[in-house]
Amino acid sequence: MTAQTRSTAARSRPHTARKASLLVTGLTLILSSCGSPVVTPTPQTREQDKRTFTAVTPTFEAHLGAALSQGLYDGLQGKAAYAIEVPVNWNGQLIMYTHGYAGTGDKLNVLAPPLRDYWLSLGYAWAASSYSSNYYDVQSGVEDTNALALKFTELTGKTKPTKYLIMGVSMGGHVAGAAVEKETLNTAKNKVTYAAAMPVCGVMDEEYEFQWLGDYTLAAAQLAGYGAQSYPQTDFQKLLPDIKAALFTDTSGPLWQVNSAQGAKLRDLAKQLTGGERPVFNLGFSVGALQSAVLSTGGSDGTLNGILTKNYYGNTGVTYRWTSGDTLTVAEQAFNDAILRVTADADANPARQGALRWLPRVNGEINVPVLTMHTTGDFYVPFKHEQLYSKAVAANANSGRLVQRAIRAAGHCEFVGAELVEGFNDLVKWEAGGAKPAGDDVTTPTVIADPNYGCKFTRETRAGVAPCPVSTTSN
Repeated sequence: MTAQTRSTAARSRPHTARKASLLVTGLTLILSSCGSPVVTPTPQTREQDKRTFTAVTPTFEAHLGAALSQGLYDGLQGKAAYAIEVPVNWNGQLIMYTHGYAGTGDKLNVLAPPLRDYWLSLGYAWAASSYSSNYYDVQSGVEDTNALALKFTELTGKTKPTKYLIMGVSMGGHVAGAAVEKETLNTAKNKVTYAAAMPVCGVMDEEYEFQWLGDYTLAAAQLAGYGAQSYPQTDFQKLLPDIKAALFTDTSGPLWQVNSAQGAKLRDLAKQLTGGERPVFNLGFSVGALQSAVLSTGGSDGTLNGILTKNYYGNTGVTYRWTSGDTLTVAEQAFNDAILRVTADADANPARQGALRWLPRVNGEINVPVLTMHTTGDFYVPFKHEQLYSKAVAANANSGRLVQRAIRAAGHCEFVGAELVEGFNDLVKWEAGGAKPAGDDVTTPTVIADPNYGCKFTRETRAGVAPCPVSTTSN
């Protein structure tokens, strides 16, 4: 068996990078004084840097009583497309909307925000970028969104906004979350100070998302009898039909069901990896579209499709469980002994001088109100993101600036309008000086495991999900 050579536990934080920089500077001075040549590190070139994309000018129609600007502008990787809409009764505030993962194609498109009509009715202007690249390029998402915000007056002829807000979904939730981080404010080329952020169904821990995808696909292959012998498992996609057949019934329909003891183990193992016992997880696990999305990442090399230059994934020290007892069962111990162990390159996502990391951090270092929402059954960007974000924010003594809400749904970003509107209204009232709104406890296992968890802010019962009590005052 082969594996990479460094542990994921060595994930460097900003202060570690600063110490390393000081050591390098000191070493350079010593070498210079001794007459030794000073060596400048060779810049790393990513696959993402070699790709070209074509921005598509949007063709939205302006709402009645609103002025719409749309076209192309200079982004981080090249041209990006944009749309900006300003109502006649503009309240002076601008909401930046950040879209989710758009795949690996070469066309760049602007997506209209789900709350477009509502925002305009309240007098808010909104703007959205296509970003200047596809793939999981959050660096481009942050820089291009900020650049567009700063070009608002130039592109519209309007006065500078009195306030900037940001809302994003999925990968765009990562963009929105990173946009209000201290590290971003310190290192972004395009700097915007947002008054508040609303990341929904977002990647709120950039390391965990790719840890999850790697863990699940390795575990699925192992339980199906096709465990990886080397990393990356280059034959994973070739083996995938057999892996699915060993774990699920017919996978051609919208819902997959486990068909064996091994499949049940995989389901319970995934539950442990994604946040523990909670309502709607089992339904989310069975959603074929989400399973397909996660399994499609199997066999990846840990560079996030060329966003990084080195392997970001590692499972050294991870203990896989499908039971909840105090000790591993004999079968769990055998599984943990047999599964391939991989170590990540510690500097796969390095801090960079005068620029964002290739994969911007969400550290919990926030100084503005943030309201998040997540479905409890999300299998693609799991609920555990909220738990990890809550802990990161608390570790930085910022819990007073964070509200999190759980929604009882199985899909990824499966919110209804009433839930998004309520969350937005509560956030802007809070930011304007109102009381901190209510949220959900996302970290206490007994609270999350309650069958009625998520009822407080769920405004519509989804198909296949148990209805909430007629009246509920708590989770």
